Amino acid sequence: MDWDKLRIFHSVADAGSLTHAGESLHLSQSAVSRQIRALEESLNTTLFHRHARGLILTEQGELLFDATRAMSKRLDAASARIRDSEEEVFGQLRVTTTFGFGTLWLAPRLSALYDKYPDLNVDLMLEERVLDLPMREADVAIRMKEPSQADLIRRKLMTVQMALFATPEYLADHGTPETLSDLRKHRLVCQNMDSFQVSAGATLIRELMSYEIERTLTVNNYYGVLQSVVSNLGIGVLPDYLTEDFPGLVRILPEKVSSEVPVFLAYPEELRHSKRIEAFRDFVTEEVIAYRRRRRNA
Repeated sequence: MDWDKLRIFHSVADAGSLTHAGESLHLSQSAVSRQIRALEESLNTTLFHRHARGLILTEQGELLFDATRAMSKRLDAASARIRDSEEEVFGQLRVTTTFGFGTLWLAPRLSALYDKYPDLNVDLMLEERVLDLPMREADVAIRMKEPSQADLIRRKLMTVQMALFATPEYLADHGTPETLSDLRKHRLVCQNMDSFQVSAGATLIRELMSYEIERTLTVNNYYGVLQSVVSNLGIGVLPDYLTEDFPGLVRILPEKVSSEVPVFLAYPEELRHSKRIEAFRDFVTEEVIAYRRRRRNA
């Protein structure tokens, strides 16, 4: 199969238009159209449904596009490995992690990474969906559970527990609960049970709700919970690592915490020699070590 024709097909399928694909490939629309027709003839099939609004892949076209997309990602990985053979740390690094950990722990610390590697561009991809690292949906991941794929290098960074927090202002106005039953007198701020969250957090919330707490504010991510707590709206269920970056928050009922949640850093085996991965891995490891040391001293 002609690689050049496959490259043009992939661009057309991705753009959904001969014109847009031609612009990205620096080819005329007619040249792109000829290559697509030649590919369809060689495969003896139709790859696109053509209509006034553009092009739609046929079932056969979808199959071929899945293959070319996988090829493209593998080529990106090879290109990254070639670039990373240099000593300099530069270019784009796609990092995926959860919305809560990314906004509350990782993002505030990235200035240290940029200070050391100003030519590195981090694309921080915050979502609860687990991206496929071997298929190059991201370069490196920080996950709240140990990755199960065999072709990943993984490193345990730390453990997190969910705990109860409030502001001094809220407690001055509403009192400090001394027992779990006292929570009935307060508004509980937490993630709603339908949103994605670590099972340890959901288990703690269910236990707290068993005390017949009638006033609640539920949010679909920890950042929203934090902002609500900082705004004196109630007592929040939040990760315990917030005690360092938000020292003004007060731990409520400190003996009541969730089970431990492991935090892992993972990246594909094929990127083990990547200078960008190495720089990010060392940066996160150093930040975690410093974080642990400060917590011990505190």
